[in-house]
Amino acid sequence: MLRIIRRGTGSVVTWRRAQMVLLSAQGMPVAKIAEVAFTSPDRVRDVVHNFNTDGFDSLYPKYKGGRPRTFTLPERREIKKIAKSNPAEHGLPFSTWSLAKLADFLVAEGVVDDISHEGLRALLREEGVSFQRIKTWKSSREPEYAAKKARVERLYAIADGEVIPEDGEPEVVLCLDEFGPLNLQPHLGRQWVERGGRHKDPDREPRPRRRATCTRPHGVRHLFAALDLGKDKLYGHIKPKKNRTRFLEFCRYLRSLYPPKTRIAIVLDNFSPHLATKKDTRVGNWAAANNVEFAYTPTNSSWVNRIEAQFTALRYFALDGTDHASHKEQGSMIRRYIIWRNKHAQDERLREVVNRANVA
Repeated sequence: MLRIIRRGTGSVVTWRRAQMVLLSAQGMPVAKIAEVAFTSPDRVRDVVHNFNTDGFDSLYPKYKGGRPRTFTLPERREIKKIAKSNPAEHGLPFSTWSLAKLADFLVAEGVVDDISHEGLRALLREEGVSFQRIKTWKSSREPEYAAKKARVERLYAIADGEVIPEDGEPEVVLCLDEFGPLNLQPHLGRQWVERGGRHKDPDREPRPRRRATCTRPHGVRHLFAALDLGKDKLYGHIKPKKNRTRFLEFCRYLRSLYPPKTRIAIVLDNFSPHLATKKDTRVGNWAAANNVEFAYTPTNSSWVNRIEAQFTALRYFALDGTDHASHKEQGSMIRRYIIWRNKHAQDERLREVVNRANVA
């Protein structure tokens, strides 16, 4: 008993019960023990009587695991199944479920006897179901979809170090795409401002507003960007046009970053300047002459390209909430962001934005 009290480790309930029994064994009256232990005399008597009956086992609490779940596992599965279904499938004239409609339907169908709206919300949250906005998705119908996707995934596995490249396979994997068009317009964004408005305090500084753009006479620019998956490094050049000549210029720059004997794979989409045609074979000839493999993503599957997530981060960190007066100013902002991004590739917020946007 003294060991339990002196160690002071383990359950606090055990320590307090042992204290009550030890004080009782020393002849202290029940009322005084209750005062010392900050409890009631009846509680002290229960602890002492239980110890006299069951010995040291009575000192250790026997937890029962809390209140049992209100709904059984089959009921929870049925509720989740119905919540994910369309109300029209059950003959109802609704396009989506509200908590009220779903709760009434579950009771009417006999799935549960009764369920509150908040209880239904909590149950769905526990089952991993939430009320989300439906987004568009365009599936690829390309006959070579599986083969192209498998090749890109193989390259990603090489870049991530999950597999060792075989003879003839690339040692460096880059993801390339164009971002834009970059025009001079105010971008939606957020910033810190005081709450309320000038109608409450006329002397308060007016809240920033977006500039109206009735005309945009300054043209557009395009960002050619590539991500080295092995080094986790981003490269980018801003060009006035997005054609085959500009594309090959950027590819030559990427090729110059690595030794000529190093085989490089570039993952990119099927945009026409990326392809070799019968009339213009420059892309294919350049790749064959410079030890480069172009791995094309399937049609309508830009999400396979990992650089898309980097564009989401670029828009979030460098463009949202901006209103640049010139392309030079905008280009400087983007170039400075790329430098910052390469120095802080493990930034917590940056990784969070990229991981949330990354599908591939």
